[in-house]
Amino acid sequence: MVNNEALNTIIGNVIDRQIGTAMAHLENYLFTFTQPQASAQLEELKADYQLMSDYWRRGFDDPQRAQLYEQLLRRMYVITVNVYIRYFINNSSYVKSIYSRCRAERQDWSVAALRRDMETYVSDVAMLELEPEHTRQPRRKALNEQHQQLMASLFDYIWTSRLWTDGVADAFRDILLSPTVDSMDQQTLVSAITLSLFNFFGINKFRILIDVYRQSTDERVRQRALVGWVLSLHTDAARLYPEVRQMVGEVAADEGCRAELAELQMQLYYCLRAESDNRIIQSEIMPELMKSGNIRITRNGIEEVDDDPMEDVLHPELSEQRMERLEASMKRMTDMQRQGSDVYFGGFSQMKRFPFFATVANWFMPFYMEHPAIDGVLNGMRGQKFLRSILKNGPFCDSDKYSFVLGYQTAISRMPENLLEMMDRGEAMLVGGEINIADLDTPAFIRRSYLQNLYRFFRVYPQRSEFRNPFDTTQMPRYLFFANELFQQTQLEESMGEVASFFIKHKAYDAARQVLQNYREEKRDAQFYLLNGTVLMRTHIERNAGLDAATCFARLLETEPENERGWAGYARALFADGDYQGALDYYRRLSSRHPERQSYLLNEAVCLTRLQDYEGALKLLYKLNYEAPEDLDVMRVLAWALVGSSKYDQAARYYQQLIAIEAPIADDILNYGYCLWFARSVEQAADMFHRYAGQEGVSFDARREFATEADIISQHGVSDVEVQLMVDLLTNG
Repeated sequence: MVNNEALNTIIGNVIDRQIGTAMAHLENYLFTFTQPQASAQLEELKADYQLMSDYWRRGFDDPQRAQLYEQLLRRMYVITVNVYIRYFINNSSYVKSIYSRCRAERQDWSVAALRRDMETYVSDVAMLELEPEHTRQPRRKALNEQHQQLMASLFDYIWTSRLWTDGVADAFRDILLSPTVDSMDQQTLVSAITLSLFNFFGINKFRILIDVYRQSTDERVRQRALVGWVLSLHTDAARLYPEVRQMVGEVAADEGCRAELAELQMQLYYCLRAESDNRIIQSEIMPELMKSGNIRITRNGIEEVDDDPMEDVLHPELSEQRMERLEASMKRMTDMQRQGSDVYFGGFSQMKRFPFFATVANWFMPFYMEHPAIDGVLNGMRGQKFLRSILKNGPFCDSDKYSFVLGYQTAISRMPENLLEMMDRGEAMLVGGEINIADLDTPAFIRRSYLQNLYRFFRVYPQRSEFRNPFDTTQMPRYLFFANELFQQTQLEESMGEVASFFIKHKAYDAARQVLQNYREEKRDAQFYLLNGTVLMRTHIERNAGLDAATCFARLLETEPENERGWAGYARALFADGDYQGALDYYRRLSSRHPERQSYLLNEAVCLTRLQDYEGALKLLYKLNYEAPEDLDVMRVLAWALVGSSKYDQAARYYQQLIAIEAPIADDILNYGYCLWFARSVEQAADMFHRYAGQEGVSFDARREFATEADIISQHGVSDVEVQLMVDLLTNG
């Protein structure tokens, strides 16, 4: 989107309540970039401000002064943003062409006229049922073409419009809540308002989406409105419009709304994973499907690979194994889809080059077969049963359904005959399959499909840079709205733990950290301390929400002293802080309660080695090594405990195994070097240190390394002179 630093600064002045500075800067701006209407509005505002200021300077007490100042600030914001919108239009040839074209296509853009036309369309379609068959279809097609043109132009008119007055906003809200307006029209208008808000926040457009979400009885309209107002939340503008916080608080007070907000936050995460999920599908799942399914994709389309007639004789088990791999791959993809992954993004993102998608409104248009761009496209084509089944029951967003229909007529000519026969019979299916038809009407599915429409638009549309991207993670992310301070001190805090847990489960630790920062201190409970401590341990960040990991787990155990996850977390945190005795105490509690869990015993042994109780550690490690002789972690700790006990020959045997693997751990090479050095095998030790220094990601400074480990080096009888000799050997050869 075209950016203007001068106007951004003026809006910042308004948000910071510096109206005098804002007026002066905007006046200077309008001297250079003339906008007569804005200049007249600014002069009127300045006069009202001067009148208020004169009364104040004369010492008059005005109980309405604060309220008047707020009104002046808001007027200043509206004037500035409208100037910005005009700048945005004039400085983008793409936006300017859309702005001019849609306004040239219609003279009367009054809301009353628009509503009349939309309601007339509904009644005309209903009246078609009374007409004879031979006139009904042509008449329906003409009506749809005319109405589609209206909606496409209205869509462009809205997202390029200025900020709305109260009256215009109220009229549009009535349209969106009216039972006499078609639901698809309402859904389309909600998307247009949403795009407009992404670029420029306006309180009246925002209020429309909140009201529609809370009041509409049409679930598809509601869910679009929910996505729209959530992704349009503007923290800075809320300082100017305190009612934003109030509206958000009222929504969060409703238990059902809180559940939908939590679901939406998780679904937005899956949207952002679409491309990484696609890489998994392309590199891991699809090759297996191609290989197991006896088909291949060529430049001429899909071809079957003939079965080898001797395979069943020579290798009868291969057919069964191939089928098992095929089923496993399909199940993996189905599971990804069921969890919320956008498994079709990669394929359908390549099918958005049809002229159909040059019209912005078509990216958000609810799917219907009578859309003028696809009406009649499939008449007479093969595979009708398959196609209609997919469009009716397939788990696709509206945008992908249009892509599917438009691409079908091209792809059908390159399909194998037996596949076409299956499609004719309705037996063919796509990977991922159909979903339960009852799920198609659930709020969660409706919302997910709409998010996929949005995501495709902001990832694929050629002119997407003209819009502020709500999925942009390089700036303060709008998608991570659970971390938005506007939700502080609202009942949404009751769902923050659930969302943070979701992020931790998916290893999105930074997102979880930001959500946890939004907890008020008085709302911090055992779950908060467990989650915050976990995030700190996984990210190695010292503090979050003013707390370190050890403090989090300590507070958790104050309220839930028998919480085993708290014990484990506290043990790790104490170990990281160097309190090995404290960590040992908690690992002993865990291993005594769960003696079958080797990880607790191993951590207990590690603590003992750090406390230099090598004999105590070896008692545990010999047992663990006997039970799991191939466990490299056990072998690693055992080898170092043997070094600590001066049993160098035994330790060396384990280190030789550890460094012989394909990708040895660098620290094993380093520790083997110490083992050899302490055993007085100086040349071999130096070779190991050189090998360690050559490992990827290692920065080895011998003098600094040996200074860090000076205590343990001294304990094993290596003198200061020998240390210097080793440094010289490693440095100078």
